[in-house]
Amino acid sequence: MKKIIVPVDFSQHSEYALKTAALLANKHNATVYALHMLDIQEVSLTESQINQQEKTMYFLKLAEQKFKDFLEKEYLEDVKVVPVIKHYKVFSEVNSIAKEVDADIIIMGSHGATGLKEFFVGSNTEKVVRNVDLPVLVIKNEMTNVDFADIVVATDFSDESVPAFKKMLKSLEFLNAKKHLLYVNLPNEDFKTTSEMETMANDFLIKVEGNSHRLINVNYVCARSIENGILNFSNALGADLISVITHGRKGLSHIFAGSVAEDLTNHSTLPIMTLKI
Repeated sequence: MKKIIVPVDFSQHSEYALKTAALLANKHNATVYALHMLDIQEVSLTESQINQQEKTMYFLKLAEQKFKDFLEKEYLEDVKVVPVIKHYKVFSEVNSIAKEVDADIIIMGSHGATGLKEFFVGSNTEKVVRNVDLPVLVIKNEMTNVDFADIVVATDFSDESVPAFKKMLKSLEFLNAKKHLLYVNLPNEDFKTTSEMETMANDFLIKVEGNSHRLINVNYVCARSIENGILNFSNALGADLISVITHGRKGLSHIFAGSVAEDLTNHSTLPIMTLKI
């Protein structure tokens, strides 16, 4: 945990993320890359190239000053902060920037979404979750500490998720928290008996850690949806963080299949850490 990216849009929720990043940076001697993506609207095609460049420079300077003022926070005084401004708003580019600086994690604030807005528009946080290859920690509320004691790690025990699951466990190591693996058993054609779930869990953990895999706390719950199963279990446990693997679906497959990670991001009050397969 040496390099943290925090996308900033000057909102209260992006400040929640920035505060969380500052707490982690102080604890792990990390550098925070504060990223602002400047959405410059296309200028008229009738304008000259000189006028277009002048407008771009004007908005860029304006954003730089606003960004500088936003980062003058007391909680950032002892933190190494690198401001980054990009004059585009393409969310796949966040992944390029993360690779460029060799970041370990992205921390984002999210207020969630509901109803038609959630279905048709989604949120910027969801778009980042779908497009990046490293862990994304989504913060929903202001955090006063980052002493995560109990983390729920949701899994479907699929072979496809093994590489991402290994990476997720490694990403969570710096928190030194107790991990509670969770499988949600649904009342449909995929319903599993206890012995079937135990066999799946054992086979999965052997693939993750080999024949000498250590005992990991595995939990099974029955629920009508994966999202409800994870949220209910996490709330009953008093968890500090929920961790989940996402397929990063896009387009029609995303609309029809949905995404558990995005549902959790929208509806959970707990911090969510996602990692895309």
